[in-house]
Amino acid sequence: MSRFRIIAFCLLPASPALADAPAVVAAQAVRSGEVWSISVTLSHPDTGWGHYADSWQVETDDGTVIASRGLVHPHVDEQPFTRSLDAVAIPAGLDHVMIRSRCNLDGWSPRPFRLDLTN
Repeated sequence: MSRFRIIAFCLLPASPALADAPAVVAAQAVRSGEVWSISVTLSHPDTGWGHYADSWQVETDDGTVIASRGLVHPHVDEQPFTRSLDAVAIPAGLDHVMIRSRCNLDGWSPRPFRLDLTN
């Protein structure tokens, strides 16, 4: 009977392993008048169209989305990579924002990156 259990266990389908969310490895904010330009550098083990970092967003501490930047293709051979978003209107009085990344397969990162606003 134990021999049957071992064989049955081996025949079970493997569960897909979830990869880590894209990591924000750097970010920069540059103020120009009343708006900001935000540049974010992401690292993610993109494998192609089926699994890649597909966006990032700028949030307040409470999760309110200020702006978002879609990434329209995989970056398999370009890691890490940086993309920018201009004309971001950040509410007055904030001294930092949070950057949250997303993968098209695994969703939004549970841990945002803190970006201090110094300009």
